[in-house]
Amino acid sequence: MIQPQVHTTIASLRAALAEAVAAHLRDHGDAPTVGLVPTMGALHPGHGILVDAARAASDIVVASIFVNPLQFDDDADYLHYPRTPEQDVALLGEHGADLVFAPEIAEMYPGYPHAPLIRVSAGELGTRWEGAARPGHFDGVVTVVTKLFNIISPPAPARLEAWFGAKDAEQVAIITRMIADLNLDVTVRTMPTVRDENGLARSSRNQRLDESDYAAALAIPAALFALRADAESGEPLGLADQVAELSSAEGVGLDYLVVVDPGSLQELRPGDGLLDDRGVLQGTALALIAARVGPVRLIDNVTLNPSRSQPRE
Repeated sequence: MIQPQVHTTIASLRAALAEAVAAHLRDHGDAPTVGLVPTMGALHPGHGILVDAARAASDIVVASIFVNPLQFDDDADYLHYPRTPEQDVALLGEHGADLVFAPEIAEMYPGYPHAPLIRVSAGELGTRWEGAARPGHFDGVVTVVTKLFNIISPPAPARLEAWFGAKDAEQVAIITRMIADLNLDVTVRTMPTVRDENGLARSSRNQRLDESDYAAALAIPAALFALRADAESGEPLGLADQVAELSSAEGVGLDYLVVVDPGSLQELRPGDGLLDDRGVLQGTALALIAARVGPVRLIDNVTLNPSRSQPRE
């Protein structure tokens, strides 16, 4: 177990990262890879798997813990978001993080809530699905992620890789496009969604589900897995059937269940190329879902492939 250094200021984090890069160059002679795992805390075993992957692929691992107010459109959701800093640092140490960046709001956004005055826009991609349901959410995401990339950008010749979970598929698509469009020197790495034995995607928000809420939430992965089975068997996607079933499911308030192009996030319709006229999948797609269960809004997704030879999440 590594006891990670915890830094609450940008200056101290940058100094520690520069020292770690210099030490690697001195001891090994090659350019180190820095693996960044951005989080909002309230970590669960799925985060541990993400840090494990970064540890295996990186010479230096940095994790951030920051509940970003810019990406919340609901003040109550922000105030009730779980905060477990001591447990989070312990988990990060168990999985091999070297440095933890855990700033306060005043460090990230001096003058908040009247700042930052300049923010990054997620553009058209940020207005679809989760962006439509939560206006401004993805602008907040790309603003904080851009800041983290700049803060944790290591000195040359080190390279920066950022690790994200596939559960946040829209976020990953938007960040990947932002990096390409803005020519940021960062490589995105993703890990498959981590699920409980019954299929529910692990999320920090699951902590707020009681027993009945949790049971109701199992309808979410069931619908996604049914669509995946349709795709793999060469059958027309039973999207309408799954929407109808979820809409009538007790304890589940469905926001959307859609099948989209993984890059553009545009909804797929029969006859548009990826779906033939019968609704049979012809190439890789993404099924996205959002629903309110009890006090929380849950999101999930699965990759749809038309062949069983393709890897599953």
